[in-house]
Amino acid sequence: NDLMNIAIVFAGGTGQRMNTKTRPKQFLELHGKPILVYTLEQFQQHNEIDHIILVSIQDWLDYCFDLAEKYHLSKICAIIPGGNTGQQSIYKGLSKAAEQFSGDSIVLIHDGVRPLIDEETITKDLECVRKHGSAVTVSPAIETIALKGEEGKVGQIIDRSQCQLAKAPQCFYLKDILDAHYRAQVDGGKEFVDSACLMQNYGYKLYTVEGTPENIKITTPGDFYIFRAIIDARENLQILGI
Repeated sequence: NDLMNIAIVFAGGTGQRMNTKTRPKQFLELHGKPILVYTLEQFQQHNEIDHIILVSIQDWLDYCFDLAEKYHLSKICAIIPGGNTGQQSIYKGLSKAAEQFSGDSIVLIHDGVRPLIDEETITKDLECVRKHGSAVTVSPAIETIALKGEEGKVGQIIDRSQCQLAKAPQCFYLKDILDAHYRAQVDGGKEFVDSACLMQNYGYKLYTVEGTPENIKITTPGDFYIFRAIIDARENLQILGI
């Protein structure tokens, strides 16, 4: 049976917003373990995930191979270099999946810097794709969102209860998301901010799965400290047996 559930994880960005001179943020370590490994372990440990494809920066491929071995990430079936943009990197990951697996497989597109994804959200994402054909992980908007006005004025304020933050994983049938990528290429390589935007643009209906608010993307030093606090709090609760 070649109908697989495949996590495609991106460790691509060089992290301009994180002031690290030495290494991209996905390789920053907490308690001696890179952020990327925390992320990968969530998919490695999930009993419904069959394979992981890791898309990384060319210069860090060898390091990723070492991590896969060191942390026994046995579900990783390919580690490949990304493209020049996020969209090109995703396309390369999807193409790699299509070389090995049926188009009816489910792909879960995820950021390497979202290490707080959890088992329950992954399970709900898979259920949602099987039921509706897509799953975009979201969380409620907890801040007021205003459109930018002209000349420094506040534009229209949007009712927060009508807003959601689109996060990851963003999950689809492999053949559907590849179809949207082909159409974007026919449209002159049109770039979209993420897979959800791409899919919506080409007429696919998107369904949401509400994830946890902790599923943050670590892009700034502040995010890293929040991640550290959450991990430490979880460990302390385990020690206390709560």
